[in-house]
Amino acid sequence: MVQLYNLHPFGSQQVVPCKQEPAHFCCGQDELFVACAAASCGVEVFAVREQGRCEPLGSFATLGAVLRMAHSRAGDYVVTIEEKNKATFLRAYTNWRCMSSGSPRVCVRMVGHKMEESYGETLKEQMSIVEMPLSDPPLCVSCCPVNGNLLVGCRNSLVMFSLKYLVINQNLTVLDFERSLILHIDNIIPAEVAFCATYIAVTTELDVLILKLELAQRDTDSAEQCARGAGALQAPVDRNDGPSAHTVQLESDEFVICQKPVELLGEESKLCEIPIVLESTGLATEGSEYFQVRYLLFRRFTPDQSPFGFCEETKLHSLQLLPMYQTAHGETENKRELLSLFCFFSLPHVGYLYSVEKLVKLISTYQYSEKSKQAVLTPQFLHVITSESLQCFTVRCSAAAARDEDPYIDTTVKACPPVSLDVCTLRMQLFIGPRAICHFKNHVILLIKADTEDITERRKPTKRMLSRKTGSMKSGKNPDSESGWNLYIVNTVSTVQLYREMVDYSRTYENVKTESCIHLLSEAHLLVRAAIMDPGFLKADDKEELLTAFRESCAFLGDCYSRFDTKDYHLALPYYRMSGLSMMEVLERVVSQGDEKQKYERGFIFYLTHSLNEDLNEELSQKLTTKVLQIFYLTEPVQLPHIICTPCMRNVCPSTAMSYLQKIEKIVPSVVLTLTKAFMALKMGDLMMYKHEMDSYKETILAFGFVGQPKLLRQHKEGIVIPTEFSVHLKETQPGLLVAATVALYENSKMELEEADTFFKTLCNSSENTVPQLLVDFWEALLVICSQEEVLQELLLRLICQYVWRISNRKFPETKPLKTTEDLINSCNHFGLIFPWVTLIMAVGSPFDQDYPEDISKLQSILCSQSINVASALPFLEPLSEDDNVGLTIRVLCSTRLGKYEDSLDMLFNKCPDAVVLYAQHELKDDSRALWWNRLLPELYKRTRLTGNYCPVHISSLKEALSVVTMELELRDFLDVIPEDGTAAFFLPHLIHCSQRKPLT
Repeated sequence: MVQLYNLHPFGSQQVVPCKQEPAHFCCGQDELFVACAAASCGVEVFAVREQGRCEPLGSFATLGAVLRMAHSRAGDYVVTIEEKNKATFLRAYTNWRCMSSGSPRVCVRMVGHKMEESYGETLKEQMSIVEMPLSDPPLCVSCCPVNGNLLVGCRNSLVMFSLKYLVINQNLTVLDFERSLILHIDNIIPAEVAFCATYIAVTTELDVLILKLELAQRDTDSAEQCARGAGALQAPVDRNDGPSAHTVQLESDEFVICQKPVELLGEESKLCEIPIVLESTGLATEGSEYFQVRYLLFRRFTPDQSPFGFCEETKLHSLQLLPMYQTAHGETENKRELLSLFCFFSLPHVGYLYSVEKLVKLISTYQYSEKSKQAVLTPQFLHVITSESLQCFTVRCSAAAARDEDPYIDTTVKACPPVSLDVCTLRMQLFIGPRAICHFKNHVILLIKADTEDITERRKPTKRMLSRKTGSMKSGKNPDSESGWNLYIVNTVSTVQLYREMVDYSRTYENVKTESCIHLLSEAHLLVRAAIMDPGFLKADDKEELLTAFRESCAFLGDCYSRFDTKDYHLALPYYRMSGLSMMEVLERVVSQGDEKQKYERGFIFYLTHSLNEDLNEELSQKLTTKVLQIFYLTEPVQLPHIICTPCMRNVCPSTAMSYLQKIEKIVPSVVLTLTKAFMALKMGDLMMYKHEMDSYKETILAFGFVGQPKLLRQHKEGIVIPTEFSVHLKETQPGLLVAATVALYENSKMELEEADTFFKTLCNSSENTVPQLLVDFWEALLVICSQEEVLQELLLRLICQYVWRISNRKFPETKPLKTTEDLINSCNHFGLIFPWVTLIMAVGSPFDQDYPEDISKLQSILCSQSINVASALPFLEPLSEDDNVGLTIRVLCSTRLGKYEDSLDMLFNKCPDAVVLYAQHELKDDSRALWWNRLLPELYKRTRLTGNYCPVHISSLKEALSVVTMELELRDFLDVIPEDGTAAFFLPHLIHCSQRKPLT
């Protein structure tokens, strides 16, 4: 792996025309603030224009010498730690732009000072210096880039100031600060602090601690604790786990005792034994929220050892928290939503980059070629200065942030270079005496201070220095620059320009170092991805260029993974998809014209197989389909039958495809291959060959053969199901095989019910609201293998609805049903034997009812089974009237299944009394047995009296009913059910029979 790419991320440089030697500097929104190192205290402000050109905006005086300085984008204020009369002070400069415009007015006030209405009007035209008193001298300071809050590091404590916007009147809003929280940390002397949202990082000389402040609801106990001024919460501390991390090193004349290096991540970082007490100093009310602290990372280092002893200059430096934001919230900075957070810190010879927002883990380690002085992290690069050079390293922030934004990015649809990708050096640019560095947009600000002996060398033109523009060279000749210092703005080249150079440079490794080529292209991809994830991307002038470069980088990576033999060959598929290239364009990129012996790597075959097997709208030309056949014949012949059936291969020459299939049949014969040959024979119009292929296997085996390749029957185009020519032919010649194959597809989860509906309706040219008979055949066949109750009820209701519609509308099926009622009863438990009383009712019905015997008998058979939920079926049965025998049987069946036997008897008495006794014999059993004598006999007595001898049906029914009752009741009970006005001769045989069976006691 190549670790150093001699690329050119730095384009040109400009000299900042400072009047005095800079001590500290920082960047604003479009400004550069430079604090001078001279006795006269002040800050010069420069506007940074295109190409890094600097124009003086003005200056403002500070009250003391600036020791630390930072700018907050939120609130647009500058905060300083200043020294005056050997005392340090913390001050914030707000509304400083008035000084840049020439206004001499300055207001100095204490934090929280109440401003009067009359006093407020003048604030529009004056700068405010806000004094922030502290109990301990401030050592370091950091501004939150998200909300503008301020964190100050003092000995044994960290103090948080909240940024507030005070509305003075309708036309004036001013900034103020409120000291809201103090973190008491014993025996800690902060060297640097970093603050972002609720995350805090602090370093000492050799320790790093990262914390997160979390909101919690204030309870009574904590409220009382705050009232006592004790602080809100003390973090958990384990006193029994090794020596304390904040114990001061023990020294003597003979030796130095150092603690062991340690790294504690996540919950384990509590074991660092650094107790933290939070003291809330802001306004709080009962039931309000308060902060509690969570440890994220603790790391302790030891001094570097060498043959000459300990290195006394081993200290941590360049602590930084780098936020990355949600891409979707990039339109306005006010709506930026934190996505990922990274923490960087460095030792003289090695730097460390951690991800801390969702999962705390070490992302990258940076080994420097020489001792570093300072470093600055950006979403795209890490810039490091040493005693003689400015170095540029790649970073993995965009790779980690992309996965935070989309946890499913590593799929067959999307991809991103891994976070674990090796870091490399893009450039080592020589400078003389770099002292300090910061980053601003696409500029690196560099303070150069050469030693006296280096000035002569510095005046000599050298190729090591960057090329300057004419104006810059003139600026570099001012008298102050001769004293050995200069402040440069080094312009980094545009993302697209550096991306192009990376791509060109990668070509030198294409044939010699495959992994290096992929590595450099991955770097180029991450470079562009980081630019796209920047909050200002949507307003960027080069937005379209970046998007084009992103798609192009995906295409280049797809080429690499498809052409090279790598372990990650499968990445060819997602990268090609992200590139937006069509399959035809990919084939033209990868396949060499006229090279019959070209070797095709696994990545390309993987991409081609997946792309062809998906239901894409793209159709390849006949020339390309022939090339695809050749590719798969040479690499994976077993895939040929499946490839031929894909929608992209619709234009394949059937005779050419048949020749390839005949070649591989000798090697890998299969049912799918036979079916594919039959399909090609159909396309060729050779019905004899088709019949020969279809006769090779039994129908059952052929049906399950379609499961191996469903695209033989149906394909998709723009989301619509399209039956193939094979399906159309089977519909006309072998509809049973077609239905069996479709059932097999459903059974093996290759087709859903709704898709089957569309398939058969399209195949039969039916309208949306019309159900073809083949679809009914499919539902009936599906009931045989259906085991899921929900699907079973759905199928039964569909069939009931269709049977009822045909019966009520006198519609015949357009094709002969594949199964009769008898076939269904014999093969499926969900079709029951039709009850004898139903058959009797139908026998005495009108001839018209015989026109649809199959639909009627199937409907009755379903209701005679125990599978259907009758209550849910009732609405679908409404169209059938009980005035005819079909409707009567359906009504009586439903009432019986619902346990309404008396209603059923009433309907039969009124419509078909012949079936009453047969119905009672079949249905009135067990718990409903008493209806014989309590309901049936009294009704028969009543109807017989009314009709007399004119209704022999009632008389015969009464005799049959009495025969049953005599077998069930005791003689005394039987006497009770005989009417008093009955004819003795009629009832006497039944009384004798009952008395002989049960003698009267």
